[in-house]
Amino acid sequence: MSVAPRSDDFAFPTEIAGLPLAGKKVLIVVENLPLPFDRRVWQEARTLKAAGATVSVICPKGKGYEKSYEEIDGVHIHRHPLPIEASGAMGFLLEYGAALFWETVLTCKIKLTRGIDVIQGCNPPDLIFLAALPFKLFGVKYIFDHHDINPELYEAKFNKRGFFWKLMVLFEKWTFNVADVSMATNESYRKIAIERGGMKPENVFVVRSGPDLSRLKKVPPVESWKNGRAHMVGYVGVMGEQEGIDLLIDAVGHIVNDMGRHDIQFCLVGGGPSLEGLKALTTQRGLSDYVTFTGRAPDQDLFEVLSTMDLGVNPDRVNAMNDKSTMNKIMEYMSLEKPMVQFDVTEGRFSAQEASLYAKANDPRDMAEKIVELIDAPERRAKMGRLGRTRVENELSWSHQIAPLLAAYGKALAK
Repeated sequence: MSVAPRSDDFAFPTEIAGLPLAGKKVLIVVENLPLPFDRRVWQEARTLKAAGATVSVICPKGKGYEKSYEEIDGVHIHRHPLPIEASGAMGFLLEYGAALFWETVLTCKIKLTRGIDVIQGCNPPDLIFLAALPFKLFGVKYIFDHHDINPELYEAKFNKRGFFWKLMVLFEKWTFNVADVSMATNESYRKIAIERGGMKPENVFVVRSGPDLSRLKKVPPVESWKNGRAHMVGYVGVMGEQEGIDLLIDAVGHIVNDMGRHDIQFCLVGGGPSLEGLKALTTQRGLSDYVTFTGRAPDQDLFEVLSTMDLGVNPDRVNAMNDKSTMNKIMEYMSLEKPMVQFDVTEGRFSAQEASLYAKANDPRDMAEKIVELIDAPERRAKMGRLGRTRVENELSWSHQIAPLLAAYGKALAK
């Protein structure tokens, strides 16, 4: 007989039984986002602290996260400046060089003060192993937390391989060679670690970016987000080239102009390098009244949009990168019992299963038609939403990732 989970089953752990990492000193290095904004790394850091470890983090400064040092929930956060915003090969070289400099300096400082038993490097880029490499001579273990597959990202972004693609593959290979253990966000990434990275299967652990159900909670719907319309479709995530927001705008155009539906509002939550260009494209297409861009929003706005919308959308292009990657937005929709429409990608289908409809690859017209199909089927939406929430509760939430995370650390420390 199955038993429905209790609400306290999803409380974030403050102390893990037996304190399996008691006395251990962990350093997490992440370059692309500050903490605690990076939700996956923040969940990892707090879990390791709950397991008894002393946890330090090195990350960049960002808007709202300008302090060079602060302690939050017992986690020591060291932030460094990244004054150069990457643009082109030279920009990335300068940015990565500056980050490596600060990562090395701060790692030395932490080693001399708090001590380090394990360094966890979170890509991108696949260069953080350079900051950890000297410390391996002193017995420090290195865990690679594999967030992105950079060769596929390069190929998807520039539609070619060539010299820089080969360089990405080389950096990735070196990272896996240095790592004692790697943590993959899904089975596709695990396969890459083993087949392309040459890691032994027993040294690769799947630790998904599961949602924290103690944090993601429904709030009362806020009708103002609908802009006076009967229905709302939501998007939560980065506004970048690979996210396919331009395809979503094409789908909105088809819904409004070709299907004659004027009762659906689209609300897009998130910031990113393509935000202003996407706003301009929406205005150019005459769709501004149907599409709300919030930019980077506080949690309250995020929860309001997720709670108010009828369904979520994931317009990530079908390419080698997105096909193998697990998108956080999918599980956020599922956590709040929202069905979704997305293009048919391997890991997106694995995560959502029956909680989603799947449009033809990169076909905005088919996406538009599936959005309208689901909008017009409230009972089906409700059933899909319940299936998604159940899947998150039973398999995908962060509470199910704690055991593999601690197993990865146990394996590294035993080497």
